[in-house]
Parts: sequence; C-alpha cells; structure tokens
Amino acid sequence: MATVIVTRLELVDFRNYASASFEFHHGITAIVGLNGQGKTNLAEAMAYLASLDSFRGAPAEALIRVGADTAIVRATVLHPDGREVLVELELSRHGRNRVQVNKQRLGRSRELLGVMRVTVFSPDDLALIKGGPQERRRFMDDTLVALALKYDAARLELDRIVKQRNTLLKQANGRLNDELEVTLDVWDLKLAEVGDQFGHARAVLIARLSPMVAEAYEQLADRPSVVDLRYEPPWRQRGLVAALATSRADDVRRGVSTVGPHRDDVELFIGGLPARTHASQGEQRTLALALRLAAHRMVAEKVGSSPVLVLDDVLSELDPRRSAALLSHLPPGQVVLTTAGVLPEAAHPDAIVRIESGAVLAE
Repeated sequence: MATVIVTRLELVDFRNYASASFEFHHGITAIVGLNGQGKTNLAEAMAYLASLDSFRGAPAEALIRVGADTAIVRATVLHPDGREVLVELELSRHGRNRVQVNKQRLGRSRELLGVMRVTVFSPDDLALIKGGPQERRRFMDDTLVALALKYDAARLELDRIVKQRNTLLKQANGRLNDELEVTLDVWDLKLAEVGDQFGHARAVLIARLSPMVAEAYEQLADRPSVVDLRYEPPWRQRGLVAALATSRADDVRRGVSTVGPHRDDVELFIGGLPARTHASQGEQRTLALALRLAAHRMVAEKVGSSPVLVLDDVLSELDPRRSAALLSHLPPGQVVLTTAGVLPEAAHPDAIVRIESGAVLAE
C-alpha cells in the first residue's frame, strides 16, 4: 500500500518548544524522554495539522508557548509519487489562525483537512470505553471525516441546526405559540434531513468497522474474543421526523433537543457483556487501541494510502504480552512511538529521537 509520510516537522513557540525540528523516515521513529519533556506535545502538533483539533481537547491558544503571541507548526509531507507538500499553520493568540500549503494561503483553515492524515492513540483514549457518549460520537464522526471530507461539512451543519433548534426551544420557555410552532416545524425538517443522512452514515460505518475491531482486538489480546459494536438509536427505526414529533412536548418542556444524532451512542461489547461496565481495565485499554487501529486500517483501505500512526505513551499502558502483540501487528507505513521508559525488546525502531525540555538531544 502507498504511504504518505512526514519527513520533517518544525515547531516554533508551540507548547514547550521555543524552536525545534525533527526528521522522520518511513518505518518506526521512537521519541524517547522523561515525563513532561514534550513528547506528547510533538504528537499533538503532528495530529493538529491533520485535524485542526487537539486530541487533548485543548483550545488553540493553549498550544502557544507562554510569553509568545503566535506558534508555528510546519511539516514537509512526502507523497508516494515523489511530490513534497509543505504545510504551515500559524496559531495566533489575538488574531485569526493562518494556514498555508506550498506557500499559498488557504481561504479557510478547514481546507487543510485531507492534505495529511494522522491516527493518534493516547492514554486518554480509555475515555472511548469508559467515558460518556460524546467520546464515542466524536470517534465515529472523526472517522467519517477521515474517510470522506463531505462529512466535515455535514457535522458542522448538524451542530448549527441543533443549536438553532435549542435556541428556539429556550425562547418558548415551556410553551409554544403559533409562530414558534411553525418555526420549529421548519427546524425539525432541517434536522431530520441532515440527521437521517448522518445516522445512516454512522450505521454503515459501525457495521463495517465492527469486524475489523474484533480482528484487531484478537491480535492484541492474543486469544479468541467476541467483540461487537452496535449503533442502534431508537429514532432510526421510524425516522427522525416521527421521533422529533413524538419528543416535541418533552423538548419544549426541557428547552433542549432530546432526540437525534447529537444524543446517540455506540455500544461496545466483549464476550457479550458491556465493555464499559464489565471489562477489566486491561481489556478496556486493548479495546480502545483496537478501535483506533481498525479505524486506521479502514481509512488506509478507503483512501489508498496509510495515515501516519502516532502511538503516544502506549507501551506504558499495556502489559508486556500486549505490548509485544502490538509491535508485531503494527500496520504498514510511518509510525511515531513516544515512550518515557525503556523500549521493549520487540521494538525495532528505524530511528530514535531523544527529547529533553523541548529540545532534541540526539537522533
């Protein structure tokens, strides 16, 4: 499979990096350093160029080094046909962020999506299993966007419609007059149109992803396991128009939209039991990693090239057996692996970068 790789990453006033540059190659690059030295910050910078979002949930201004007004993330991306693409992002504490591709400024930052693709796994991904439904909705929708950029616009439109409908419900203050009811009818149709399409896309995604997750889980656990994902929101049985009509009285009373894709969840099962409440912590971590690896594989197969895989401090969260299983089943392509400890024997990195206090010590 063709591979798009990041050959060089430069950071200026990003997090704890005043100025640093990193060289990467095809294969595995291990980023080694004690806790708090900047390993996760490096992973965050690489992922930010792909998603325009922090996988740690941090706002853009938090990524700018203390005392600086702007931060710059610059990456050289090498395509299989030999083309090099220079991607530059300037984050501003006071003004608008700026994005350039090959020195040409983009009109909208979100035009950067798809130029490079990155899959990230971090210890915080345990929230995919133990956290609230919003964590799993974000996983589904991020995967859809990585598969097809049209879903980024659909997600933004869905958010806009839900916010407008909620504003209208709050204005009703528990009671609809004729004018508000007509307006609510309009927003219900808008929500149903986008919501039904989004719900269908999620259902197709989970149906295709479930066997891939099961396969990845078995490889990591190194034993037969029955893993299942289910996306079965009740509103999809009748359609969102009918569901919104049924929930209208409750929505008006509560002042919020209680039905739709923005309230959905994915159920995760191991051995027929809910993973959130019945799985051990080790099983939950393995399932979270299996979700990321399965999504990575699906995107690679769909777009025809493997995204960069960033594994942030994963080995410290897995027992030796699962660590060895992960390292023996890494997907093809570029892998960036961060660790604060000693690399296990099963790890055979093509390059090692050592970091201390936001600076590169040696390669």
